[in-house]
Amino acid sequence: MKELKIRRAQPGDEAALAHIQSQAWQQAFAPILSPEELAGHTDAARIQNMYGAVLSRPELHIAIGSADGSPCCLAAWGAFRGANAPQTAELICIHCLPALWRQGYGSGMMAHVLSEMKEAGFSTAALWVFEANIRARRFYEKLGFTPTGGRKADYSAPEMLYTKVL
Repeated sequence: MKELKIRRAQPGDEAALAHIQSQAWQQAFAPILSPEELAGHTDAARIQNMYGAVLSRPELHIAIGSADGSPCCLAAWGAFRGANAPQTAELICIHCLPALWRQGYGSGMMAHVLSEMKEAGFSTAALWVFEANIRARRFYEKLGFTPTGGRKADYSAPEMLYTKVL
C-alpha cells in the first residue's frame, strides 16, 4: 500500500468524491441492486451536486484519502440518524476505488473515521450495510463491528445495522 494521506473534504473536491463513490457503487452493488436503481445512484453529475450541498454542512464529516496525490477513497459520518442514540455516530459511507480494494486503504480510512468519532465524544459507531454485501460485512466484522439485528429497506435490497464500541 502506498502512503494514505487523509484530510477533510472541502469545496472543490466534489468531482473526486463523485468519481470514487460512483466507481465503488458500480463494482460493489451491481450484483445487489437493480440496474435502474444502481444507475440512479451512480450518475456522476447527481453525486457531484449532492457533495456540493453536503460539504457545507458542519454536522457531516467527510474525509478524502489520497495515495501518490490521487484521490482514492472517502468516508462520511455524522450523528446517528436513528432515534434515541445520542452517543452513537453513524458511518454514512466509506468507499475506495475498486482497483485498490484489499490493499489497506479502507482500513486506514476506517481507523481515521473511528478516531474522529471517539474524539468527538461518541461511544459507539454504527453503520448500515446491504445484507447481500458479504465482502463489506466481512470487512466490518474484521474491524470489530457486530450485527445488531436492526434492519431497514430504503433500497431494493435489505440493509443490516452493525455497531462497534469505540
